Amino acid sequence: MTETSREARADALLDVVQEDSHRRLKIFLGAAPGVGKTYAMLSAARELKRQGVDVVIGLVETHGRVETAALLEGLEVLPRLVLSYQGRDFTEFDVDGALARKPDILLVDELAHRNVPGSRHERRWQDIAELLDAGIEVYTALNVQHLESLNDQVRRITGITVRETVPDAFLDRARDIVLVDLPPRELIARLRQGKVYMPETAAAALDAFFSPTNLGALRELAVDTVAGHVDSDLREHMLARGGAMPVRRRVMAAIDGHAQSEYLVRIARRIAERRGAPWSVVFVDTGATLDSTRRERVDTAMRLARRLGGDATVLRGHAIADELLLHADREGVGQIILGRTRERLLARMVGRSLTQQLLRRGAHLELTIVATPTERAQARRRLRLMPARGRRDEYVFATVVTAIAIGLAFIADRYLSVANLALIFLTAVMTVAVRTRMAVAVYTAILCFLGYNFFFAPPRYTLAISNSDDVLAVTLFLAVALICSRLATRLASQVESLRAAHDQSHALLTLGQRLTASADADGARDVGAAALAHGLRCDAAILARDVEHHLQIAAHSNPELKLTAQDLAAAEWCEQHAEPAGRFTDTLNAARCWMLPLGSEDRRLGVVALRFENGGAPDIERRSLALAMVQDIGQALERARLASELEGARVQGETERLRNALLSSVSHDLRSPLASMIGSAGTLSSYGEQLPAGERQELLDAILGEGQRLDRYIQNLLDMTRLGHGTLKLNRDWTDAEEIVASAVTRLRKLFPELRVDCILPNETVLLFVHPALIEQALFNILENAARFSPPGEAVRVLVRVAGDRLFIDVVDRGPGIPEEERARIFDMFYSVARGDRAPQGTGLGLAICRGMIGAHGGSVEALPGEGVGTTIRISLPLPTPPTP
Repeated sequence: MTETSREARADALLDVVQEDSHRRLKIFLGAAPGVGKTYAMLSAARELKRQGVDVVIGLVETHGRVETAALLEGLEVLPRLVLSYQGRDFTEFDVDGALARKPDILLVDELAHRNVPGSRHERRWQDIAELLDAGIEVYTALNVQHLESLNDQVRRITGITVRETVPDAFLDRARDIVLVDLPPRELIARLRQGKVYMPETAAAALDAFFSPTNLGALRELAVDTVAGHVDSDLREHMLARGGAMPVRRRVMAAIDGHAQSEYLVRIARRIAERRGAPWSVVFVDTGATLDSTRRERVDTAMRLARRLGGDATVLRGHAIADELLLHADREGVGQIILGRTRERLLARMVGRSLTQQLLRRGAHLELTIVATPTERAQARRRLRLMPARGRRDEYVFATVVTAIAIGLAFIADRYLSVANLALIFLTAVMTVAVRTRMAVAVYTAILCFLGYNFFFAPPRYTLAISNSDDVLAVTLFLAVALICSRLATRLASQVESLRAAHDQSHALLTLGQRLTASADADGARDVGAAALAHGLRCDAAILARDVEHHLQIAAHSNPELKLTAQDLAAAEWCEQHAEPAGRFTDTLNAARCWMLPLGSEDRRLGVVALRFENGGAPDIERRSLALAMVQDIGQALERARLASELEGARVQGETERLRNALLSSVSHDLRSPLASMIGSAGTLSSYGEQLPAGERQELLDAILGEGQRLDRYIQNLLDMTRLGHGTLKLNRDWTDAEEIVASAVTRLRKLFPELRVDCILPNETVLLFVHPALIEQALFNILENAARFSPPGEAVRVLVRVAGDRLFIDVVDRGPGIPEEERARIFDMFYSVARGDRAPQGTGLGLAICRGMIGAHGGSVEALPGEGVGTTIRISLPLPTPPTP
C-alpha cells in the first residue's frame, strides 16, 4: 500500500468516525401512511426505556389508533406549545422545552410537517435539525412521498402534488433508516377497517391515493431510497477500509428558468445520489432581461438545490455553451443534465442549438437530455400558433422606416437616377435590425422586399419576380436582418450584463473605500448600513450586542426602521447558527426583515437586517450583492476588532512599562531620602546629647532637605496624576511674565545658592492670562533640571522674548547636551530611569509635568541644541489680547 493510499484511507476512516459521532438521527421510513412507522418507533422507544435509556416523547400523532396510543403508557411526554393563528389555537412541538429537557433520545413524529405560521421554523425537520445540533438523538417518521427529490415522480404516479417536503440532504444526517413495509393489500385492508383514517376519509383515500398501483410504485421508491442510503454508507466504509472506489465526477444540471427547472434539480439530485457524486446547479446569465416569472423560477430552483444538498452557481456570459463547458472543466464535471422543452427550428437547422454545441464540443462529457413532454407540447403549440408578436411600438417603428424607405426610393428613382434602389431598402433593414429584436427585423425585411418588388422591380405594381437579381435582393434583406439583429441583441445583452456587473462592482468598491476610512467598529457599521441601503434599495440595519448582551440596532439607514418580536427572534437565531433567517428563508419567515449573519460560527460580529419595501424577494443579483457586501462589512468589523485588541495590547504593554518604571522610581527616589532621614533622626535620637551643636544642626538640615526633596517628588506624582485624569484646574489670571520668571529663579537659588542665573527680559511688560502657579512650577522644573546638568561655575541663562502672538522662554545650560534622537523622549514619564536626565537624583517626571502644564494652557515645550554645548529648553505660550483699562 502506497503512502498516498494510506493517507486517503486514514482520512476516510477519520471522516467515517466523525460522521458517526455527529449522526444522531434515526428515521422510520414508509411507503404510505398507515404502514406502522409510529408503532415501530414507539416499540423501539419502549425497548430502550426498559434498558434504562432516557427516552422522551416530544410529539407523537396517534391519529386515534388505540394500539398506537397504548404504547405511550409509561413514557414521558413533553407538553405541546400553544400558538394562535387567525383566531384559532393550535398545538405544535415545543423546541425550547425539548432543548431544556435534553433527553438521550427524543421522539418527534411527522418529519415533513409544516408548522403553524409564527413558529420558530417553517418546517418540523428544521426543528429536528436544531435538536441534532444541540446533541440530542432524535427518532422520527417519514413517508417516502415527502422527499423533495421525489416530488415530481410522486405527482406523476398519484396525480397528487405533495406540499410538505423534506430536503434529501437532511437524510444524509441519518445514522439509520428503518424501512417499515406493508404489502399493498394489507394496507388497503387496514384502511377499510378504519385503522388508518376515519371511515368517511378512508373511502375518498381508496379512490385516490391508496390504489394498488400507486402503493406498489411508492413501495418501490421507498426501497430504492433505503437502498441508496445503504449503498452510500457502504461506499464510505469501503473507502475507509482501503477498498477501491471509482473516481467521482461531479453532476451538473443546467437550468434556464423555465417550468422544468425544479424538475431538473430533482433529477440531478437522484442521479448524483445513485452515483455517490457531488452535484451542482448552474444558470447562465447572458444579460438578457428576464421576466418576473422566469426569474422567480430561477430563484426557486436555486433554493431547492441548496436544500437538497447541492451547489447553486450563477455564471455570466453571452455564450451559454462556452460558459457551461468552461465551468465543467474547472469543476471536474463529468455529466451535464439538460432539459429539452423548446423547439428552435432555425437554431437546429444551422447547428447552433445548445444541445448540438455541447455534443460537438463536449466529447469528454456525458450529456443527459431530460424530456418533459408537457412543456415540449406547449412549446410546439406556441411555435405553430405563434403570431407576429412584439411590442407594438417596435412594429410601428419598422413600418414607418419601411414607408420612409419607399418614399426615398420614389424620389431617387424619379429625380436622382439611382442605379440600385435595393441599397435604400437594405439600409432601412439595417436601421431596424440594430435597434429592435430579430422578429421585428425579419418583419421589416419582408415589408421592404414586398415594397421593392411591387413598386420598383419590373414588372412594376405586381409581386411577380422576373429578374434573378431580385431574388438575391430578398436573400440579402433577410441575411442582413438576421445578422444585424443578432449582433444588436448580443451587444445589448452584453451592455446590460456589463452595466449590472459595473453597478455591483461600483457598490462593492465604494463600500470598500468607505470601510477603509472607518476608524472603528461603529464607523464601519454606519458605513455598511448606508451602503447596503443604497446598493440594494432597501432599509438596512446592523445589530450588535450591547453591554447587557442583547441584540440591538447599532446602525441603520432609516431611523423609522423598527424591528418586531419576530425580527428579533430571527436575528437571535441567525447569529446563533451563523445562517440566514427571517424573510425569504425557511427559518422564522414570519419576520419582515431578511437576516444575514456577520462573521462566522467562531467569531459572531452581529446581524444585518434588510427590509424591502415592496415585499418581493430580491433577485439573484441583489442576493449575491447583499452577501458580498455583508461579507465585506464582516471583514471590516473583524479588522476593527483586531485593531482594537492590538491597541489594547499596546496600551497594556505601555501601562506595564510605566508601572515598572514607577515602581523602580518609587523604590529609589522614596527610599533614598527616607533612608537619609531615618539615619539622621536615629543618630540624633541615640547620640543627641553627646554631639556638638554644629553636627546636630547639620543632621537637622539634612532631615529638612531630604523631607523637602521627598515632598517635591510626591507633589510631582500628584500633578502628573491630575494631568493624566484631566482634573488639573486652571485658575487663570492676568500676570506679568517677568514676575513668573523672577519667582521661579528665587525658588531655584534656595536649592542651589552658588548657581549663577542670567536673565534677559524684554523692555516692555508682557501680560499673560494663565494660572501663575502652574507656569511658575513648569519653569522651575526646567530650571532645576538645567541646574543639575550645569558644570560648576557655569551660569544658566533665561531668555524671554516676544515673537508675533507668542511668548518664548528659553532656558539654556552648558551641560553635556542631549542627543538629537532622544530630545523628544525626555518629556516622557520616567525616561530618566532608562537613561534620563543623567542627574543622580532625577525622577523623569519634571519635564513630563512641565509639558502637561504648558499644554493645558495651549502652549508647547521642546528641546533644542544649546549654544555650542549644552541644551536649550524652549517654552512657547500664546499671548492673549490685553484687557482694556
